[in-house]
Amino acid sequence: MVSRLPHPYVFSKQIIRANQFGAPIVALESTVITHGLPKPDNFQLALEMESVVRENGATPATIAILNGEIHIGLSEEELGILANREDTRKISLRDFGIALAGGLSGGTTVASTLFVSALANIKVFATGGIGGVHRGAPFDISADLTQLSKSPVIVVCSGAKAILDLPATREVLETQGVPVIGYQTDELPAFYTRYSGLGVDARVETPDEAAKIAIESWKAGITSAILLVVPPPEESALTSDEMESAIQAALADADRANIHGAATTPFLLNRVSELTGGESLRANLALLKNNARVAAQVSAAMGGVDKIGPY
Repeated sequence: MVSRLPHPYVFSKQIIRANQFGAPIVALESTVITHGLPKPDNFQLALEMESVVRENGATPATIAILNGEIHIGLSEEELGILANREDTRKISLRDFGIALAGGLSGGTTVASTLFVSALANIKVFATGGIGGVHRGAPFDISADLTQLSKSPVIVVCSGAKAILDLPATREVLETQGVPVIGYQTDELPAFYTRYSGLGVDARVETPDEAAKIAIESWKAGITSAILLVVPPPEESALTSDEMESAIQAALADADRANIHGAATTPFLLNRVSELTGGESLRANLALLKNNARVAAQVSAAMGGVDKIGPY
């Protein structure tokens, strides 16, 4: 347990209060607000995810960097600022020192949110989809996968983003020792779609079962994350065929536009949304809220958390 966090960490009043009572807390990443969704969907989604977490018995801790400080928990006003600023940076682990030294603001990726969550002893984190191995670029591997291998946090998601090489991503997760647990599914979801053809390491039916796997793993000395994969809601999920067609077209567009590196994922997600007439965006919003619901229930099943930070 971390007894004191370094100077640049700032806790919201809600998180301080939840921590004092040992109440369940769910971490939420913020690149989905700054780079993942269009305006005004990004701000509305941020509010709705936090609301869903509260409705299911936990306190939301959206993590972001504001003016060179790492915030754990944001007010509605701060969420609005983050959602509407034009100069926000996409902040992965490599960017922390740059953002802090420069007094910058930005959204934390899955990897950097994981880092902060583990440091603050927050044990459950909800997101949409993790990063992974990019198609046609086997050495372009998201920092998410490395950080998952060394952060004892339950990560609730709908698998890896469908624009990625899912079989290769699944292999890297295995190599990194990250268990993939299916929540009411035997198959790794493919973000927008419920099925990928790839199996999971175990299936659970309830939040209690998921919490037990995590607790037993960490008690045994394992320090990796537990990847709890949740299929997108059936009523909003897309079919594999229509998604693959849109993804292939988006990849071709990215190649023609010479899009590479950190700009690739935001470009592809936006292009896929355009190609599907907004259906992929609707699926994304639905799965994000559903994952927040499951994460809150899992956090409650964990029985609260040890004290975090300096409080």
